[in-house]
Amino acid sequence: MNLKPLGDRLVIKKIEAQEKTKSGIVLPNSAQEQPQISEILALGDGITSDDKKKDTIKVGDKVIASKFSGTEVKLDGEEYTIIKLNDVLAIVE
Repeated sequence: MNLKPLGDRLVIKKIEAQEKTKSGIVLPNSAQEQPQISEILALGDGITSDDKKKDTIKVGDKVIASKFSGTEVKLDGEEYTIIKLNDVLAIVE
């Protein structure tokens, strides 16, 4: 991936939702919920150069972001979302 966010933005990729329920029922794509958890793939310079921000969040973290935030981008057949750091609601541990 050659996508480098600027300022206090970051690049995330949604983690695929489960295709089966706990009881083993396979769900079609239309019945699946959109994934809410994403993985951080890249951080902008505004985050990496700020001591407080860079200690809070890093590449590889799994996060929950606002549902309708960011800009969706397709690059090399993959879908990514570029969001502002303020749109991150929580880090999943």
